[in-house]
Amino acid sequence: MGRPPAFPPSLPPRPVYREPHAISAGPLLAGIGATALWFALFGALGRDLMSYAWWTFAAAVSAWLTAALLTFIGNRGVAVGVAVSSALGLSIAAGFVAARWITTNDWPLW
Repeated sequence: MGRPPAFPPSLPPRPVYREPHAISAGPLLAGIGATALWFALFGALGRDLMSYAWWTFAAAVSAWLTAALLTFIGNRGVAVGVAVSSALGLSIAAGFVAARWITTNDWPLW
């Protein structure tokens, strides 16, 4: 009966990988809401499908530039919300253009 068996020396603790600047829901939803309003204002300027599509494209480009600026400033949650919402808004406009193009066989943007 002697000594109990010796345990091996403890291993170093496992590393914990976490995002240093986590994105929370509040800024994300603020970016989505602000971009939805931005697209609604720009889309209201269009009289027909062609002008609506071009105004939406202008809104998307300005939103992406704003998202890039917000990323560098440090408000990444709002930047992600702006980018996601602008991609959705531009996709909707592209869907309308594609539907018109498919049904009439005429490219509506020229």
